Amino acid sequence: MTTIQNSRNCLTPDNLALLQCIADKGSFAAAARHLGLVPSALTYRVRQIEDALDVLLFDRSARQARATQAGAELLREGARLLTDISAVAHRIQRVATGWEPQFTIAVDGAVSPHTMLELVEAFYSQAPPTQLKLRDEILTGTLEALTSGQADLAIGVVVNTSRVAGLQQDVLGETSFVFAVAPHHPLAHVPEPLSDATLLLHRAIAVADSAQGQGVSMGLLPGQDVFTVGSMQAKLQAQLRGLGCGFLPEPMARPYLAAGHLVSRQLARPTRSFRLHYAWNATPLAQGGRALQWWLAQLHSPSTRAALLSNHHF
Repeated sequence: MTTIQNSRNCLTPDNLALLQCIADKGSFAAAARHLGLVPSALTYRVRQIEDALDVLLFDRSARQARATQAGAELLREGARLLTDISAVAHRIQRVATGWEPQFTIAVDGAVSPHTMLELVEAFYSQAPPTQLKLRDEILTGTLEALTSGQADLAIGVVVNTSRVAGLQQDVLGETSFVFAVAPHHPLAHVPEPLSDATLLLHRAIAVADSAQGQGVSMGLLPGQDVFTVGSMQAKLQAQLRGLGCGFLPEPMARPYLAAGHLVSRQLARPTRSFRLHYAWNATPLAQGGRALQWWLAQLHSPSTRAALLSNHHF
């Protein structure tokens, strides 16, 4: 333990910078002049570091100070550590201005990933100190990520959160769903409208609710064969392959319907549409965060909200 502690104590930013100076200048004498030290004092400090690590860092057999293999490795790692320390110091200074150290957004599968990445690009253009994280969620899992403290903002919440204490919400917009199948799927040729009894004979493609424990399912019939996938994109791909039938967000399905890769079918049941929301923690601490305020400002734009629901393609 003492050896480890000594090793730790010797690897200070000052000592790492001193070793790097020797390597850069090529000799102890030149490094001492640059640092304003007498050569003996510099040599003594290097020996202290070497004794603590129990390694030889520089080959002193020649006039030039050449790093040993161990010394070269320490210089490489030391340069990385010094860069990390500078970055942390800079980030802490920026965080002190009101930016959150980390900001997590739960994003529902019905939300456009392309528009989200465009917003992320705009966010990073400000060079904030905030570490951003996106979580892919489905159905009630989008809200659960927020209420469980795993997210600071949820985009695409399908349930009303107005009664959830500590949360605030606003409307993202309406999104409609279309029942679609591949053109080679049996349901593509059945007379419309399709009854529930007809649908029950065919496999449905469903996206698993990302909530822990008991989630919800939408558009499924009791007793129907179900193939469950983990994302809306996977559901789309499964339906394009004819592996089953199901509802898709209309903007996501639109180009595939236009190209004939999917066929929309009318059902005897009512057309499906949902009002989606975005929600956030409304505590005074959260409201003071500049990252949250930036995202809320973007979501206040009608064009941004529309793009988040409709821009599913480049």
